[in-house]
Amino acid sequence: MNDASVTQRITDLRRARGESLAILAHHYQRDAVVAHADILGDSLELSRKVAGLSARDIVFCGVFFMAETAAMLAGPGQRVHIPAPDAACVMSEMAPAALVERVLTRLAAAGRDVLPLTYVNSSAAVKAVVGARGGSVCTSANAGKMLEWALDQGRGVLFLPDKMLGQNTCNALGVPVEKRCILDVRGGGERLDLAAAASAEVLFWPGQCVIHARFKARDIAAVRAAHPGVKVVVHPECAPETVQAADAAGSTSFIIKYVAEAPAGAEIVIGTEINLVSRLARRYQGEKTIRPLCVSGCSNMAKGTEENLLALLETLDTAAPVTVPEDVRGPATAAVAKMLEVSAR
Repeated sequence: MNDASVTQRITDLRRARGESLAILAHHYQRDAVVAHADILGDSLELSRKVAGLSARDIVFCGVFFMAETAAMLAGPGQRVHIPAPDAACVMSEMAPAALVERVLTRLAAAGRDVLPLTYVNSSAAVKAVVGARGGSVCTSANAGKMLEWALDQGRGVLFLPDKMLGQNTCNALGVPVEKRCILDVRGGGERLDLAAAASAEVLFWPGQCVIHARFKARDIAAVRAAHPGVKVVVHPECAPETVQAADAAGSTSFIIKYVAEAPAGAEIVIGTEINLVSRLARRYQGEKTIRPLCVSGCSNMAKGTEENLLALLETLDTAAPVTVPEDVRGPATAAVAKMLEVSAR
């Protein structure tokens, strides 16, 4: 089946199912997939939308932790599916739930009581560990608000799994560098520096996004030298020195808004996943010049294709939905619900 046939077949299946089907897609998905989405957004936007959907079948085009989160927020009788169940997240896998539990237990045994705050880029099992300890979730769009909330609880905070987003958020909030500590979780947590953890206000899990780690401050210096007057905007999963060298940093929705509000003739270089950058470049072609800081694509996001979307839609009635065990679902949902509550204030 050629591309046009695949596109038409998906369109026909969507029309036949009507309002019983909702397709959600993350901004980092391919254009061919995004074209079929009823809702396009970043993690926070999509999380907010799931709870209000009435469709029986929700198809989430993204990576697996996103579909898990959607499954937790879906109502009775609703089913969540993902076209590419093998679309993982390297950052998420850097924080296995059992290790997170062990690290928190070791800290508590040493007298260091911390409130865990997990980035949405984490498994349902990790969200459950966090929720069971009174913690919450954040996205790149609301990390500042959620970290402020966590710090206000007076317990100290373990921010996981992204040390880059954690540090950038602390920089934005003015948390002193001497009050921060990146944990060494190797050896099953046996290498923790408990003395350093005892004196730190914010502890960071040592994970990072391999896609955004590729963007360097030296790349920004080079592009400024080659194109005087250029504006640079990056995602806060980039290294702190990269964020500090940029003109602005924020979530995918922030980046989209930044480009939209730039004046005609603006030249903007973007440091984030290439699918979004290319889409913005096409949208504003002839009006603004949009280029990537460097080409960095997520191989897991790329696993979502028109072909596997079609394959799912053709077998939707018999396809196994994404499920979250009940013992995980309860505390994990509580953590996500707390995020939605706090971020709406």
